[in-house]
Amino acid sequence: MRQSANRWALAAVLAGLVTGCTLFPSPEPPRVMDFSVPEPEFRAQETQALSVRVELPYASDPINSNRILAKPNPFEFQVYDEVRWRDTIPVVIRDLLIRTLRASNGFAHVISDSNPADADWTLVSELASFHTENNDSQVKAVIELHGQMIDNRSRKTLCAESFQAREPTPGASIEQVVAAFGKAGEQLANALARWASACRRSKP
Repeated sequence: MRQSANRWALAAVLAGLVTGCTLFPSPEPPRVMDFSVPEPEFRAQETQALSVRVELPYASDPINSNRILAKPNPFEFQVYDEVRWRDTIPVVIRDLLIRTLRASNGFAHVISDSNPADADWTLVSELASFHTENNDSQVKAVIELHGQMIDNRSRKTLCAESFQAREPTPGASIEQVVAAFGKAGEQLANALARWASACRRSKP
């Protein structure tokens, strides 16, 4: 009888440990940031009767993450604490490019890589930089992207170009850093839309 009582008491203690309060409360979720950019500036003079699929940009770690990155020197990455992008950096850039290309009216249709519809061309890209840098005691948001426009029928590269945008931050707060990223993203996306609009089909 005593052994049964001991077993019952042990079970009760274990149940209390499982259902009781944790000794280490969950941390508060980090702040979630997004681009805040105005309506895209570039407008194409003509709309090509083509559809373009925008692929998710390729990026290696740590750029392929949702952390807001700083690069205080050429050989080290750091992260801004308690804050992150709303999604991974490649997704944020892809969505910005889609929005800008659609607003430019350079193509009849612009779709994302998650859309199963057929497309005439595909925009593929590689994201080389997406961080802040310290240059001459001034912090700048830096974005570097290499883009290629691919003909989906022939699989040939129609156009290729590298883009870079640098935007100084007016201050050290995370709001000012994110605003600088937004301006740099706007510059890069408009330059890419202008380049894509000038790309033409290969001659047969």
